[in-house]
Amino acid sequence: MRRRGGGAPTREGPTKRRGALRERAIGIFDSGIGGLTVVRALRKLLPGEDLIYLGDTGRYPYGTKSADVVRRYSFENTDFLVDKGVKLLVVACNTSTAVAIDALQARHDVPVVGVIEPGAQAAVRATRNRRVGVIATEGTIRSGEYTRALRHLRPDLEIYTRACPLFVPLAEEGWVDNEVAQLAARQYLGSLAQSGIDTLILGCTHYPLLRTVIRDTIGRGVRLIDSGVVTAAAVHDALIEHGLLRTRRGGAGSYFVTDAPERFMKVGARFLGAPVDAVQIER
Repeated sequence: MRRRGGGAPTREGPTKRRGALRERAIGIFDSGIGGLTVVRALRKLLPGEDLIYLGDTGRYPYGTKSADVVRRYSFENTDFLVDKGVKLLVVACNTSTAVAIDALQARHDVPVVGVIEPGAQAAVRATRNRRVGVIATEGTIRSGEYTRALRHLRPDLEIYTRACPLFVPLAEEGWVDNEVAQLAARQYLGSLAQSGIDTLILGCTHYPLLRTVIRDTIGRGVRLIDSGVVTAAAVHDALIEHGLLRTRRGGAGSYFVTDAPERFMKVGARFLGAPVDAVQIER
C-alpha cells in the first residue's frame, strides 16, 4: 500500500491502519449477473467479510466487445469500487480478467484478484493425462489468456478451447438442463468430448449453472473447474498474505447495477442461490 502523508510512521500507526483496512469490504465486479457465482463462493468461504458487488448490466455483455472497450469499462468499474473504500478487488468477469488484469493491478494500490490464474492453477493440479479443456465466451477464448496461463504453469499440456456463447443466455433464462441446453451442449462440446481431456475449466461465471448438462455431455470422468470456487480460495489466500482477513461472522452484502435492477434481483437469485438483497443503480 502507498503511504499517505509525510513523516515516519509510529510503531502503532501501521498496526492501527492495518486494523482499519481489515474492516473494509471486498469489491467484486462483473459485466452483469454471472459474477454472483463468485459472490456465492465468497459468502461460503468467507462469511465474515462484507462484499460490494457491481454488475455492469447496462453495458453487458463484455464477451463480444473489443479489448479496448472492455479495459475502459473495467477501469470505470474498479474506480467505482475503490471509491467505496474496498480493501481488495475481485475481477469476476473472465473477459475483463483476460484483457485488463495487469492494467488494473498497476492502476490501484489494493490487491486485485482475477478468475483466470486461479482456474489455470486448479486445472494443472487436477489433470492426470495433461489434456485440459477451456470453455468460455468468445472474448475470453480470443484473448488466449487461459492458454498462456496454463502453458506458463505447465508447458507440456495439450489444451483444447471452445467458445460457448449461448450458454450465457441459457443460464440467465434458467434453461440449464432442458432440451435446448442439451442441444447447445452437444453442439459446442461434442468434439471436445472426443479429445480425451480429463479436466475442463468453466471459464465463464455463468457456466456453473449448466454443470449437469456439461458433465453429461463431456463425460462424468472429466473434472470440472468452477472459476468461482477457486477464485474465492485465491481471495482467501490474498487476504491472509496482506493481513486483511476478517474472522468474525455475519458479513453484509451490497449490490449495485448500471441498469435493470428488477431483472438483476430476479435472475440473480439463481446465481447467488439465495434472494438478492436491495439493489442500487449506479450510472
